[in-house]
Amino acid sequence: MPATDFQGTFGRTLLSFRRDQVDSSNTSPATAGTSHSNMEVELDSFQRQVAERFIDLNASSSGDDLLSLEWIGKLLDSFLCCQEEFRAIVFNHRSQISSSSPTNRLISDYFERSIKALDVCNAIRDGVEQIRQWQKLSDIVISALDSRRAVGEGQLRRAKKALIDLAIGMLDEKDSTSLAHRNRSFGRVKDNHHRSMGHFRSLSWSVSRSWSASKQLQALASNLTTPRQNDVVASNGLALPVYTMTSVLLFVMWVLVAAIPCQDRGLQVNFFVPRQFQWAAPVMSLHDKIVEESKRRDRKNCCGLLKEIGRIERSSRVMNELIDSVHFPMSEEKEIEVRQRVEELVEVHEALKNGLDPFERKVREVFHRIVRSRTESLDSQC
Repeated sequence: MPATDFQGTFGRTLLSFRRDQVDSSNTSPATAGTSHSNMEVELDSFQRQVAERFIDLNASSSGDDLLSLEWIGKLLDSFLCCQEEFRAIVFNHRSQISSSSPTNRLISDYFERSIKALDVCNAIRDGVEQIRQWQKLSDIVISALDSRRAVGEGQLRRAKKALIDLAIGMLDEKDSTSLAHRNRSFGRVKDNHHRSMGHFRSLSWSVSRSWSASKQLQALASNLTTPRQNDVVASNGLALPVYTMTSVLLFVMWVLVAAIPCQDRGLQVNFFVPRQFQWAAPVMSLHDKIVEESKRRDRKNCCGLLKEIGRIERSSRVMNELIDSVHFPMSEEKEIEVRQRVEELVEVHEALKNGLDPFERKVREVFHRIVRSRTESLDSQC
């Protein structure tokens, strides 16, 4: 869909309303008009850039790309870019953010919400470790049925046991979450911000047994409302990028929970953006596509909507059924079929092997970028 199809006027209208309100009370309309016009251009540019990033993501979500490791990596890259642009806006207009101003309250609310995202990042790291356990089991299957040697009953029994363990691990979420407590948190990496980082529990501990991804998303979405005109005026327009960044943060965390195994997954979050925002249509389009994916019969009870998880689940199920049908002595036709299924499993295994590490690095970067922005916000209030 062309970019122009997603362009709206809501943000620009509110910015214009704020400018007119301020200019009407200023004794030098020409000077004030120039100053406010420059700020309006900057804020509108942020809205436009967010829209362009999500239009690209929406365009690349066709076929099997949506919710693949590569696609989610692009989503995280977009979040990091938006976060950096938002950080620049806050820095450039820090003189307008006093401790008692409405703008300060809005920005503080964003950073308080972002802290909740840290636990989501840690839970996703736990989920990545869980997927790696599945990789080890699929590696046992591949090794047992190695095409360089004849397949005997012992190799089939070994492969069968690994496939059963894999099926149980991918279905039984409660048992699999015990892996989380052998994990490291992202925040255990030492850095120069140790003093400031000590404020955050999430930096030292992985998620607890009682932690719920569904409840965490609901907490992130709590009381998230479209800024009113008087809010925009009182904040000199900064209420709009704060709302935009909060919505982007919520959407990204929601996608991560949808895709990766984690405790008490749930997608029932009240997420809606008025279509008048420039970036609303592509974001809501992606949201609707992911909801539809979760409703598919073969994905309803899955532990994660990640495309690679679906592939390994299907491949291992077919392999398991094939092994059940094998009788010795094995026919040449059946042996060829086993080799073919092993090759399919190898392909899925390699996709995970090549994609998980870059994905985990990006989740870690999101975690630390949020921490850094929050630390800078705290330091600026000192």
